[in-house]
Amino acid sequence: MADKGTEVSGASAAKPLTAAQKQLIKRRKELEQWKNNPQKLRGRNLITGLAIGTFVLGMFTYTILSVKQERIMDEIDEEAKIFVMRGPRTGANS
Repeated sequence: MADKGTEVSGASAAKPLTAAQKQLIKRRKELEQWKNNPQKLRGRNLITGLAIGTFVLGMFTYTILSVKQERIMDEIDEEAKIFVMRGPRTGANS
């Protein structure tokens, strides 16, 4: 009977976990997940890195090509201005 009394008093004497203890337990579980799944995490990181790199490379290429195209358009505009200033070519002025 004494054993039953100590068990009951021992169960009721257990204190509820504090917020800091709950946070510590949660952090330990997260750490275990990070330790147990390194391949999956590396794969995801690789995919994310490739996606970001592809986006950056695409934006860089687009920017360079659009700037080159603007230069070509400027050259064409200059040539057009020269032809307009010369006037139309007809049989009389050629």
